[in-house]
Amino acid sequence: MLTDYEKAKYNRQIMIPGFGEEGQKKLKRACVFLAGAGGLGSAVATYLVAAGIGTLRIADHDIIEPSNLNRQVLHWDKDVGQKKVDSASRKLRQLNEAVTIEPIAETIASDNVSRMVAGCDIIVDAMDNLPTRYILNKAALEKDIPFVYGAVYGFEGRVMTIIPGKTACLNCLYHGAVPPRGVFPVIGVVPALIGCIQATEVIKYIVSLGELLTNRLLVYDGLSMKFTELHADRDPNCEHCHQVERSGN
Repeated sequence: MLTDYEKAKYNRQIMIPGFGEEGQKKLKRACVFLAGAGGLGSAVATYLVAAGIGTLRIADHDIIEPSNLNRQVLHWDKDVGQKKVDSASRKLRQLNEAVTIEPIAETIASDNVSRMVAGCDIIVDAMDNLPTRYILNKAALEKDIPFVYGAVYGFEGRVMTIIPGKTACLNCLYHGAVPPRGVFPVIGVVPALIGCIQATEVIKYIVSLGELLTNRLLVYDGLSMKFTELHADRDPNCEHCHQVERSGN
């Protein structure tokens, strides 16, 4: 049920053909798991909360450092030294008091990810490393929860949406590859843009509107200002997909 205030607040999106009040109710009932409260996470969280998502569960174990502030816009100079989930939660609750924010100040790992994502309708990857993304990918497949992948590097970014059992997964795309860990360059506008695309995919999925980025990797190059779309096929030998099939899920 939407209040009169909610109808007025979300009027511009309710006006979209196919969205309507029923779409807004779907958003209000939905629970999103956001892995990461950094650059990508700041954009994803801000626009999902502004759109009226019902519950946003955010997991991040990191502490804010000055080097985060060029892109992680939910965190400010005065927040340095604080937990990212605490800083993000404060800002997001001010942005929309009606949204339930559930912060989890833990490292995402194989032994706790199932608990973290339990009850969520969709998982959003706002991480900065492939090993954790593979953990999320496997959890999404095992729990049958859609998964929106996003990544950035320098002036580049990429996004893909995964529907378990129906589309290519992250492991189908990268075949278990793990690049060297380390500090990588990034300009703040890129996670903002990629995070907004991820948030758009979440809203479209929940409201059942449009065409998702399934079996399609969208690649953005900010220096040439070009978007490139690469087709992604399900890998018949994908270990992640096979593990789920063998388990009977």
